[in-house]
Parts: sequence; C-alpha cells; structure tokens
Amino acid sequence: MQTELKNIVNYNRNQTVSENDLFTAERYSQMIRHLSAHHTVVVDVGCGTGRGGAVLKKLKPNLKLIGIDCVPERIEKLDGSVYSEAITGFTQDLQLQDRSIDAVLAGEFLEHVPPRYVSDTIAEFFRILKLGGILCMTTPNPGYLKNRLFRLSVLSDPAHVTQHYPAILKKRLMETGFSGIRIYGSGRVSRVLGKHAPLALYGSYLITAKKW
Repeated sequence: MQTELKNIVNYNRNQTVSENDLFTAERYSQMIRHLSAHHTVVVDVGCGTGRGGAVLKKLKPNLKLIGIDCVPERIEKLDGSVYSEAITGFTQDLQLQDRSIDAVLAGEFLEHVPPRYVSDTIAEFFRILKLGGILCMTTPNPGYLKNRLFRLSVLSDPAHVTQHYPAILKKRLMETGFSGIRIYGSGRVSRVLGKHAPLALYGSYLITAKKW
C-alpha cells in the first residue's frame, strides 16, 4: 500500500499540466458558482500550488480556504494570505473534524485516486461536510466524443489511475448519502456550449452533490 501511495505522489509530481492548465481559473469559477453565501469554510482538494485558490479568494474574499495535496513541494508554495491551512496528505484519511466544512471543491482530482480509495475518499468528503454542505468536483469524461472517435483514453496520462462515468459516479455519491446530485458539462468546450449541451460533447464534467 505504501508503495502505491508513493507512486501516486511521484506520478502527480511529474505531471506539470496541472500547473499550466489554462482552464484552471474558469474551472474554479464554474465550481464556486454553486456555493451559497453560507459556504465559507472550503477545502480545495488537489490544490497544487494554489492557482485555483487564488481565483476563489478573488471571487469570494471571505472564504476560509484549506488546501490539500499529496505533493509536499506544492503545499509549501501555497500563499498564506489565500490559504488559512495547508495539509499534505491523501483523501482517504482526511485529518479534518466531522461536520467542520461547508464545501469541498475538487477540480480534476478524482481521476488521480487509486480504485481502492475512491469510495473511502467520497466517504471522507461526506464525513467532513456540515449538514447543508456541498461537494463540487470536475473530472475527465470517459464518454467524450473526441476520445471515442480517436480511440483516446482518460488513462493515457500516467497520473490518471481511475476514470469515472457520470452515471456510476452519481450512484457512488448517492450510496454514500449525498443528495440533490447534478451533472453539467465542463472543460474548454463549455466556453462555447455553456454547461447544458449533451455530455458527450465535453472533455470534462462538473458534478455537484449536497449533504442533506
């Protein structure tokens, strides 16, 4: 198990696209639109060096942001004026109290979680959320039309160790206890199509779920 987790750290350490992705700001802007005024204590899962957190803080300055990432060097680079807390670790065992968080944001994150830890990760998100809290995640779409036409795969990136079909992910969330689950298109195509076109047209999708 320890070897597997060390490999995950190294895969993510070597994946530089997360620190150069031109869609990061828009992705976080999409997620934060689903937060209400009382969602102020927010966990940024897979925060990297904090590019997304800077967007969140600019759009909603009163947020208390907690950054979590498995790559220590990225956590060390977080801006202390943006993040009130920074945690190096894995999501199957979050060092946060029960019902202490208003919102969990996880942009392009779940595909980095090994199969054996996916259900535990979702359960941890549910555990730390307050009643009325919300989970917002984006993840690559395995049913993306372009991938199907050109025989591409979400798993082509070595840092992507799982892929998540929307209907199955929705079922996982419901089995954990989440409700009010909604799925929207995301990724660069959403710049043109918005978020309500057929899901097959999007490279990623945004899924939201409430603890209620």
